[in-house]
Amino acid sequence: MTDSAEERDAYAALRLSGFRLRVIGRFVAILGELMVTVAIGWELYQRTGDALALGLIGLVQIIPVFLLALPAGYIIDRYNRKRVLLLSLLLMAGAVFMLGVVSAGQGSLVWVYIALGLMGVAQAFWGPSDGALIPLLVPPSLYRNATTWSSSSWQLASITGPALGGAIIAATNSATPVYFLATGGFLFYALLMLFVRPAPQRFSEQAETPAQALRTGIHFLRSNRLILSAITLDMFAVLLGGAVFLLPIFAEDILRVDAVGLGWLRAGPAIGAIVASLAIANMPPFRRAGQTLLWVVAGFGIATIVFGVSTNFWLSFVMLVLLGGLDGVSVVIRGTLLLTQTPDEMRGRVSAVNSMFIGASNELGGFESGVAAWLLGPVGAVVFGGIGTLVVVAAIAWWSPELRRLARL
Repeated sequence: MTDSAEERDAYAALRLSGFRLRVIGRFVAILGELMVTVAIGWELYQRTGDALALGLIGLVQIIPVFLLALPAGYIIDRYNRKRVLLLSLLLMAGAVFMLGVVSAGQGSLVWVYIALGLMGVAQAFWGPSDGALIPLLVPPSLYRNATTWSSSSWQLASITGPALGGAIIAATNSATPVYFLATGGFLFYALLMLFVRPAPQRFSEQAETPAQALRTGIHFLRSNRLILSAITLDMFAVLLGGAVFLLPIFAEDILRVDAVGLGWLRAGPAIGAIVASLAIANMPPFRRAGQTLLWVVAGFGIATIVFGVSTNFWLSFVMLVLLGGLDGVSVVIRGTLLLTQTPDEMRGRVSAVNSMFIGASNELGGFESGVAAWLLGPVGAVVFGGIGTLVVVAAIAWWSPELRRLARL
């Protein structure tokens, strides 16, 4: 099969057994992770009734990601990526199993936060090693296709995971079964990875100390405007375009809908992202990838503004679907760009920094939306975020002519 024929095959990457096993295992593991997110929030609030206890969940998990992102990238570049991924999955399984044991025995909340901290440590290695493994499973001609299927599987898990977790809690009135089921999901992914045979991994030929290797990775990112501008666009779009974080307020106070309506609003972005991913899988490669990236992020900002001023449920829902679709296109282009522009011996460090940026923008995005809503009201906060996104797009377009000129990936 020629490269051009592969590019026209929407399922080309999935026809490779190693990548197919990764997609299946990753989907099941992310499903479990998102089920745990619902369960831990429900259980902590049931046990404490304290909003601060919920706020500490994200803080305890994001601190290890920040502290370990660069060391994790170094380890992924210096050691076997598959083994690093396997160890991180086993650590995730152990931490979630600990949550199940504590939940079953109504143990001290100190152990809950210790388990969450261990999950953060595992996440610092899991995301970067998983992303850096893709080039060892598919040829360069299938990077975009592989990124598309990775994105769509994540979005599908983001819809089904919380719903499944909530259904189990509703049926059992307990979070304990969710933790043990999620533990099995991580172990299932680890088991599938035992049957994956990646291509040989390239290592740096330079004899570098860990500190030198980290400085090399940082220098590479600072000097590569294509990668840096793409990561920056995504970070600020999530940071400023925080309409999703304020959905409960919009549902109750502005759109006047019940819990079912809120559920549809929450599902909107994921629905749009899945539709966009499936469309991209069946499309030819982008001819002007850089300009497309800038336009879709600008569209993300415009859709955010329209959502902010809308008082009609269906218009708001369509805008959320559009937000998800545009973000789905952005994720595919950015992911493909990272794969094509990063040397193999540096993928771990670049992937780790990208994961850190994404984690920071998600956590800080919720904080920014809350503060902005407190100062400007929910409508003002969302409109401000949309305008801010447009300003960032204009600034990046001016700062990075390399991105504007980027043609086919």
